[in-house]
Amino acid sequence: MANREPFKTDVLQGTLDLMVLQTLDTMGPQHGYAIAARLEQVSAGALQLNMGTLYPGLMRLEQRGLVRGSWGTTESNRKARFYALTAAGKRELAKEKQAWDRMTTIMQALLRGDA
Repeated sequence: MANREPFKTDVLQGTLDLMVLQTLDTMGPQHGYAIAARLEQVSAGALQLNMGTLYPGLMRLEQRGLVRGSWGTTESNRKARFYALTAAGKRELAKEKQAWDRMTTIMQALLRGDA
């Protein structure tokens, strides 16, 4: 069908934190809308986070001390909360990336029938 929406992907349970931490590590401090836009850009539009998913995740990361939020002004002169990765967030990101690599290696082996 010509009017079909492009294929959309749901965020896998447990991956939102990793995606947010990696985005902040790559881009530096960002506000929520910019984080969501970056994830959509990197996924070629397949991931479209709604703010009802993203902001609770950012609050959870902030409560865990992995990101630090502070108020600032966006490029369009709007007040927004900007999030930055903390030292603890950098350590957690490294651990989560290792865990993700292990899990994807296991899944690839299972899906290829190697296991």
